[in-house]
Amino acid sequence: MLFIVYCVTISGNLFIVILYHLSKTLQSPMYLFITQLSLLDIILSTDILPNFLYTILHDGCTMSLAECIIQFSFFVNAEASEFFLLTVMSYDRYLAICKPLHYSSTMSQSICIKSVIIIWLLSLKMTLVDSISLCSLYYCGPNIIHHFFCDFEPILELSCSDTSWIHIQTYVLSFICVIAPFMLIVISYIYIVLTILKIKSITGRQKAFATCSSHLTIVCIFYGTIVAVYLFPTKGQLDILNKVLSLFYTVMTPLLNPIIYTFRNKDFKKAFEKTKTIFF
Repeated sequence: MLFIVYCVTISGNLFIVILYHLSKTLQSPMYLFITQLSLLDIILSTDILPNFLYTILHDGCTMSLAECIIQFSFFVNAEASEFFLLTVMSYDRYLAICKPLHYSSTMSQSICIKSVIIIWLLSLKMTLVDSISLCSLYYCGPNIIHHFFCDFEPILELSCSDTSWIHIQTYVLSFICVIAPFMLIVISYIYIVLTILKIKSITGRQKAFATCSSHLTIVCIFYGTIVAVYLFPTKGQLDILNKVLSLFYTVMTPLLNPIIYTFRNKDFKKAFEKTKTIFF
């Protein structure tokens, strides 16, 4: 089942990336951001699932500390980038619905590309901070991680050093990476909802809401599971629930993203119709 999920995830997200580059009708800011989201999902799935499959097949696996921190680094980079990307996408929807006359000038191609570069660089910087901090700790005790991938807390539990400072550092980075972007997303959608409610026709409201429904769905799934796992950490018997919730944002979200963004999207359907001769 996991192997099928991995194949479908990679195929679906790769399909979006290829279709974006082949189709002229998809050359807009929203689809550029969706393409970046697909690339992040490919990185996240490839970082987590192959090793997870090996662990299941062999009833566990052995990794060096360096390999564990490398896996964690790719995980953090993908997740941090997705937080920032979802925030930019919410701003894109805000401009499209609330400021349509300023949309073309504000979300120009050069600005979108710069935004994507900044997102990748900022995420990389945060990843380096976390990775360097983990490498600076002393590891002398237990060497078993009770998780299906090398997450932050499981790695810290292996350390014999004082980790209080790294927890404070994590809270600061979490505010920058998680809480602040979430607040911006909420503010954007408050303005979007208020603008939609001012539209007199029901058809107009439905069309306006349809342009951001996919993004809102992904935000709810992604942030909902992240908050459940990291804001309310569980111990003991509830540790299984932690792992199940972790499956949602590491395995299910990358699988659902291409389905949610393309299943009811007319632009993707039209683009596929025009380019299907290349695929078949």
